[in-house]
Amino acid sequence: SAIEHHAVLNTVEYLVNKEGFELTTLPVDAEGRVAPQDLDNAIKDDTILVSVMAANNETGAIQPVAELGAICQQRGVLFHTDAVQWFGKEPFESIHQFNADLVTICGHKFYGPKGSGALFIKSPLLPDPILFGGGHENERRAGTENLAAIAGLVEAIERFVPTPVFERSRLELLNCRLSSMGEIDGINLLCPLAKRLANTASFTVPGIDSITQLAALDLDGICASAGSACSAGSLNPSHVLSAMGKSDNEANSLVRFSLGRETTEDEINFVLASFLNFVEDNR
Repeated sequence: SAIEHHAVLNTVEYLVNKEGFELTTLPVDAEGRVAPQDLDNAIKDDTILVSVMAANNETGAIQPVAELGAICQQRGVLFHTDAVQWFGKEPFESIHQFNADLVTICGHKFYGPKGSGALFIKSPLLPDPILFGGGHENERRAGTENLAAIAGLVEAIERFVPTPVFERSRLELLNCRLSSMGEIDGINLLCPLAKRLANTASFTVPGIDSITQLAALDLDGICASAGSACSAGSLNPSHVLSAMGKSDNEANSLVRFSLGRETTEDEINFVLASFLNFVEDNR
């Protein structure tokens, strides 16, 4: 889709430019969600792979991946979902709930070690390796395994995934309070809580750029971001917001708040007071 993480977008760009693949990009609606019918219409006779993220890293918007995966199964096309932002935050029963052939996760998104991750592969699919020189991981990925990171990833999964680490019911209450900022004139909430991750709330404040907002929050000891952490420092408008139909002016006014398992109601109230006072003073 048009809102994928650059880990997917840049990989696809390489395949198009260097390997001669053809790309079809799925649009999203104003809330940043892919319409299943658009996917069904976009699949061609020679389509070999569809990749749509489970939840967006900038807005928290949750995609209907099970429905998208079912369409791919019906059409005989492989389906990959980037579940990095989703895993550990939403109820998880089985990898099969995605109807996906390939699922990727990262440990640091649910309190596991940075640099740890996993690729779930539906049997009997056997991807070719892209790293060579050893027979590690059943000859799928050459290189000595980072045992400490693997052990930490397993520990995080066992601790936090059966009961999502972010306790959706508790965070929904906090996020609902935080999301109330979207009711203030001049502050736009990007995706309703019912359709996004409970730990993420993103807003735009047209007329006040992201850097100015973040600097003001930082002075009050509040850590927020202007979209993706992986794109921090970029002067370009968010490709996610652009795909959602936002103007460059609005896309450049994005601020994202992420809640953790230890976030308190007092902290949310402090953020509300700080941010609303800042917006009022800078209109």
